[in-house]
Amino acid sequence: MLLDQPLSLRTMKLHNRLVLPPMATEKSQGEGQVSQSLCDYYHEKTEGGFFGLVITEHSYISKEGQASVGQVSLSKDEDINGLRKLVETIHRNGSKVLAQINHAGGKAISALDGSLTAPAPSAMAYTTSRGEAVSAHTMTQSEIDKVISDFAAAARRVKEAGYDGVEIHSAHGYLLNQFYSPLSNKREDAYCGSTISGRTRLHCEVIKAVRKEVGQDFLVALRLGACDYQEGGSTLEDAVCAGKIFEQAGIDLLDISGGLCGYRGNGSKEPGYFGKESSAIREAVSVPAILTGGVRTGKAAEELLEEGKADLIGVGRAVLKDSLWAKKAFEELGIK
Repeated sequence: MLLDQPLSLRTMKLHNRLVLPPMATEKSQGEGQVSQSLCDYYHEKTEGGFFGLVITEHSYISKEGQASVGQVSLSKDEDINGLRKLVETIHRNGSKVLAQINHAGGKAISALDGSLTAPAPSAMAYTTSRGEAVSAHTMTQSEIDKVISDFAAAARRVKEAGYDGVEIHSAHGYLLNQFYSPLSNKREDAYCGSTISGRTRLHCEVIKAVRKEVGQDFLVALRLGACDYQEGGSTLEDAVCAGKIFEQAGIDLLDISGGLCGYRGNGSKEPGYFGKESSAIREAVSVPAILTGGVRTGKAAEELLEEGKADLIGVGRAVLKDSLWAKKAFEELGIK
């Protein structure tokens, strides 16, 4: 049985291979502060210690990068105390925890009132995560530089709040994913959309800045929207190449998901529907990979590990529907 096997990640050790992936709850209060209802939600989902790793929902690194009302903030030092309470809740239940940090880019709600346009790699129309129309402008170098420093500052807050690591979000059509996809990156400068090095340049600059801020002993992961599943979009070959680039840049863990297509991927409902991408990337790099999507049973999670699709399996929607899912899955597999 692989699901209950421990896994070492940089300086920490997970007690099993099951992951609770980031899922937006929009349960923050005020200006993105952690609420009691958010802590209660994570306590309910993680009680019993069945998850080796928890990755908390994407949190915004700046107001101009906020994706939705109710999203958790990591944009200011005043957020740290609330985040520390959330971390303590998850740690008490026996799981390690990463914070996912994000900038919405062209999908930012800061542009909804019409007084601003959203920052994006290229000027084009976007929609927010709720489907609201947004106009975006091409980011200047000074705006790009600010994004890099904002990611680094957010990572510092993550470490100060007591998290075990940080995950940089580059999936589901948000800013870093917008730079990665040739469908949304039409730039012709150093971040050009015509080459994989140009499309991953910002990622590498963010990784470097984050690593400088958190040090060598802190885990840094990246969620990669591997493919767009659209004509002219990012491909499997791109994903494999990007995985190698990110490993070289200092990433400790790759979390594989969908690109501009979102977390549903290519529409498949089979367990681990990003498995083709995760296995190909896993073969090309030496860092572990997480596979999430469509896993509804403990048996399916175990089979994906045995098939070499990933090193860790994330289960989201099934746990969202049933907080006892992990307990039942382990019982199903005879894991104590």
